[in-house]
Amino acid sequence: MQETERLEFKKSTSELKKALISIVSILNKHNKGKLIFGIKPKGDVIGQTVTEKTLRDISKSISDYIEPKIYPDVRKERIENKECIVVEFSGNNIPYSAYGRYYKRVADEDRQLSAKELEKLILEKNKEKMRWDKDICAKACINDISEEKLIAFLEKSGKPFDGVESSLRKLNLMSGNKLVNAAVILFGKNPADFFPNARLRCAVFGTTDTSFTIDMQDFNGDIFNLIELAENYILKNIHIGMRLDGMRRVDVPEINQKAFREAIINAFCHRDYWKYDSVNVAIFKNRVEIRSPGLLYGDLTIERIRKENVSERRNELIAEKLHDVHYVEKWGRGISLILKKEPDTKFKEIGTQFISVFKRKTFLIETTSMGSDEKYPEKYPEKYPEKWSEKWSENLNPTQIKIVNLIKINPRINRLKLAKELDLTDSAIKKNLRILKEKDRIKRIGPDKGGYWEVIE
Repeated sequence: MQETERLEFKKSTSELKKALISIVSILNKHNKGKLIFGIKPKGDVIGQTVTEKTLRDISKSISDYIEPKIYPDVRKERIENKECIVVEFSGNNIPYSAYGRYYKRVADEDRQLSAKELEKLILEKNKEKMRWDKDICAKACINDISEEKLIAFLEKSGKPFDGVESSLRKLNLMSGNKLVNAAVILFGKNPADFFPNARLRCAVFGTTDTSFTIDMQDFNGDIFNLIELAENYILKNIHIGMRLDGMRRVDVPEINQKAFREAIINAFCHRDYWKYDSVNVAIFKNRVEIRSPGLLYGDLTIERIRKENVSERRNELIAEKLHDVHYVEKWGRGISLILKKEPDTKFKEIGTQFISVFKRKTFLIETTSMGSDEKYPEKYPEKYPEKWSEKWSENLNPTQIKIVNLIKINPRINRLKLAKELDLTDSAIKKNLRILKEKDRIKRIGPDKGGYWEVIE
């Protein structure tokens, strides 16, 4: 006989206080267990004097000092021909405390819970009640649902349309006669009327930090629309190369499109919608970050999601609907797909945000000296097309290469912003732009005001 996470030995009732701590530790971990008086911790049965008063005292102590109340089975039992006291207990009303303190079982030891661990235990207990996507959207009604969006979803998922209300009921998107939040944020005509945080914020920065903003845009809409907007924004603001598939040209983004699309979907699917925040896409010179409000859910850690195909879903109802139209996998394969396509992807938790970080294959290098002879971009992977090779920058000086890259990031960038970014005078920028046009590397489309630059590939 030996102690386990669900079985505890005490040599006698002189250890009654420690016994009660063990009981709540086991309850908080496993909801049920057994404790035996009359056995040493290593399993040696020594027996215990047992009277009716002894059994009553144990029951009274459990009743007086454990909260919430439990009603264990306390009985006398012979083990190896010696009298012992067996206490069998169970309870689902966690967290339990003994003498006003909370404990949890770790192997065969009882460890007092920290404030953060206690908070997590309480949240875990109430997580079904607190699921945002299943909560009623009190102010919304059927007229706030877009029939067009609902029909398009049902067609894609292979399900029949049976009127708006009936279809929503079949999708479990109504509670009684009320819409739940998931119905509105997925199929609402204007979800932002009810949820100001149904928002996507995107930005392009000219450096590796947020010191110089090239572009910033906010979008509102339903989850499906916001996912597409985020994907298109990234494609618009990163380098797109090409390869030939027979006689057909195939675009090759510098970051695998399936990988960052999966990260975008995860951000909207698993974010914490109780938080007044948005999903954010930040495009830097050297990386793209997709930021989602809310840390990893349940017992997940970054190490676990990288090594195991596991998934804890904060918004089960939203996840189900995204799965119905093949946006997400049911078996938690999203992270493994990202890492397969982009092995250098990093995941991190900062403050209350979960962030996916993708390295850009080509990027502008921040230099303190405009006379730097560093190669620019920093590296030219062989598997990427010629536009990212050294030939691409042939006959261009470092300043001209930087100007072309800034134009690639933001075709509407003006001379003033170019001068500020590169720490040059307006006349120097004007001269280099003229040289680039003469070399057929760029051309101007439209007037000085309202027009834009085009890089000639």
